Amino acid sequence: MGDLIIWLISFFLLISLLVIVVYQLMCLADLEFDYINPYDSSSRINKVVLPEFIVEGVLCFFYLITGHWFMSLLCVPYLYYNVRLYTSRQHLVDVTEIFNLLNREKKKRLFKLAYIIILLFISIFWMIYCALSEEDE
Repeated sequence: MGDLIIWLISFFLLISLLVIVVYQLMCLADLEFDYINPYDSSSRINKVVLPEFIVEGVLCFFYLITGHWFMSLLCVPYLYYNVRLYTSRQHLVDVTEIFNLLNREKKKRLFKLAYIIILLFISIFWMIYCALSEEDE
């Protein structure tokens, strides 16, 4: 039962990461189609950047302390990328440069989205596996 709870917690953390990244992509798409001005778009994105980094760090640490080394190793590149962005002060979207960097910002978030979806599918697989193996016991 413990492993199933661990996978459920990681599932919800991954879903929260997924929602944050999709929200950022929606803000960028709204900016691209001129539904929103650059200031509002960048302020909305910048409000959720640090929570995204924190949730990813918590997820990686959670996998580490629960002994799921493979999943922890899969989370390390994303965590390293976020730490590198934060330490070089490139984690926030600049209002004055948002139109020039729009395609790059969208690509970054699309790669993050793909990475999170892969982690989510692996987590769902292990959650189902643990539920079925506990049912047999």
